[in-house]
Amino acid sequence: MTRANLASLVTLRNTIFVFALIQTVWLVWYFWTGAGGPQELVAHVMSIALTLQILFMYQDGDLYKFLPRIANHIVVAIYVGICAYAFIHFYREFEEIAIWRQGSYTTQDYIVGLLMFLLVMELSRLAHPVLFWTNVILVVYTLWGYLSPLDFFWHPGTTWYRVVTSSTVELSTGIYGIYGQLALTLIAAFLLIAGVANGFDAQRAMIAVMRIIAGRSRQMVPQTAVLGSSAIGMISGSGSANAAVVGTITIPLMMRYGVPGTFAAAVETAASMGGLLMPPMMGVGAFLMSEFLGVPYWDVVLRGFALAFVYYVSVGTAVYLLCVRLLPRDAVEAPKVPPYDKIKTSIFFSTVLFLLYLMGFVGMGELRAAVYTAGLMLSLLIAVFLYFKYVLKDPQVAQETLFGNLRRSIETHAEMTSYLTLLLATLGIMIGLFTVTGFINRMGAMLIDLGAWNVVAMIFMAYIFGWLAGAGLPPTATYIIGAVVIVRPLQELGINPWIAHFFVFLMSVWGELSPPTSLTAAVSARIANASFLRTMWEALKICLPITLMTFAIFTRPNMVVNPGWLQIADTMLVLISTCGITFAMFGRYLDQKAADIALRCLLAAVSLFCMFHPDMTMSAIAAALVIPAFAVGVWRHRIIAAPKAAAPPTEGSAPSTDLSKLVVEARRDIG
Repeated sequence: MTRANLASLVTLRNTIFVFALIQTVWLVWYFWTGAGGPQELVAHVMSIALTLQILFMYQDGDLYKFLPRIANHIVVAIYVGICAYAFIHFYREFEEIAIWRQGSYTTQDYIVGLLMFLLVMELSRLAHPVLFWTNVILVVYTLWGYLSPLDFFWHPGTTWYRVVTSSTVELSTGIYGIYGQLALTLIAAFLLIAGVANGFDAQRAMIAVMRIIAGRSRQMVPQTAVLGSSAIGMISGSGSANAAVVGTITIPLMMRYGVPGTFAAAVETAASMGGLLMPPMMGVGAFLMSEFLGVPYWDVVLRGFALAFVYYVSVGTAVYLLCVRLLPRDAVEAPKVPPYDKIKTSIFFSTVLFLLYLMGFVGMGELRAAVYTAGLMLSLLIAVFLYFKYVLKDPQVAQETLFGNLRRSIETHAEMTSYLTLLLATLGIMIGLFTVTGFINRMGAMLIDLGAWNVVAMIFMAYIFGWLAGAGLPPTATYIIGAVVIVRPLQELGINPWIAHFFVFLMSVWGELSPPTSLTAAVSARIANASFLRTMWEALKICLPITLMTFAIFTRPNMVVNPGWLQIADTMLVLISTCGITFAMFGRYLDQKAADIALRCLLAAVSLFCMFHPDMTMSAIAAALVIPAFAVGVWRHRIIAAPKAAAPPTEGSAPSTDLSKLVVEARRDIG
């Protein structure tokens, strides 16, 4: 091979693939062997993950638009050089730093820590500006807390040296702490499954199959978004990623059949939010929960099924009731799904069941179970691909190559893992600074004092605190802050740890929908060319009945405390309640407005009683009243509310094409 040919291979895309391959092989080896432990792993692989994040960001465009191209090249080279320097230093000195030099670091240790701290802060400024400015404020507060005029925020301050070391070379907190370790171990292992599925385009195939399952009625077309998002949510763990993958297909489909653009975007937003709840991924918060509680991840998954079941049934009910009012009941043409897509969908669901079997029945560890599952899915998809390409010569796969699919799988995994690693490294700095300043202890003491007066007031105050955090921070950040600030005071007042953590977890999920920021709503609105604020408002209305589930777990504790028959009973009571409240909001009993409102208010009152009354017998009696009232209501709603003619497409029938930057960010995300 000539020098010119070799030079042609040295491209940014190929460089990304090389680093992605190195990271994937390194991680899979660790998942299989556990060699060195998570702290040593993150000390070595963090530099590779950040290098990948830098390259992926540069692939999307210049890091600094105001600089010429050559200057951006130089900056990227410097950033990658910092990562290489840190990799070499930690590779050589890890044992010394981790054991012998704790609290007494060398000058070189400090320099490496300082460079990595500044690099992560700058990358977070580019990728997560809200988190960056939050950390900047925390750094200022950590250095000069003694200047605070308020006693609650006062602390004696600390040095810049302490800020840097606590965020880096101390290893127990900050960039290399528990959050970075979790990103590169448990979460990265499960992302292998998402990477393989994306590499062979299994997600698009699943959405096509969900379109068939949704039915042939025009009113059922939006259920494609609900079913598709629930399926993709199994491996995305993110609302925005769901919206990016599913919404690009379902939103134009809904608009084609007469669904207004704003409503189509709201339906996809509400359905995609379930990706933060849907096992086995459930978003970053679920993995963190297992770490905080010191339990196997399977224990969290068992409880997550109940939440996801209530969520998607309730969202599907709300969407159906609204679609009855918007769309006629005429039939639509059934889509044709190629056999290749049907088989890929079957492989996906079969391997997810295999994962649950390994974790739940065999008792296999999460890391090895994820590797087995990803390996099985990859083997089956390769076999099916080769059969359809070379035996059947299917035109659907004529333009695909096995290497191309494998490369896309590896790069997808690397992109999601590196993006998440940067996010959690940034959050590691945040929580480390919270710890150094003692803010967590002071906030916890305030909540305990409030709880001593009234537990309900404390829960309400904690929810307001979480809602404010969720208004500007992503779900992962909201959950981490809530877990370290809110959970301990709740536990000290006698609330079960599972309830406390799931309260914070659900609070962080709803924070993704709270104004003024929601990446999920932004993606859906952009696809539909609809108003972001109207999309968010409509999605909030669709999700309102399920939002009550955040508080229902205090009166229906078996839903998250005791997996088994008691869990099923409490889950059904909550589901019946949310469906009743959903009908009270969106359904119609009668043509006469006053009488109809009175009946729906009565149904809502009985449903709330069913959800929040602590006595299960009384709640069961209320549920027995809600079920027939809901069934009759749906029957009456179909008669009264249905329009007589097809509604033409509104608010534009073509999706936005200016999506690249937003969709790229969303696809990387895991909430």
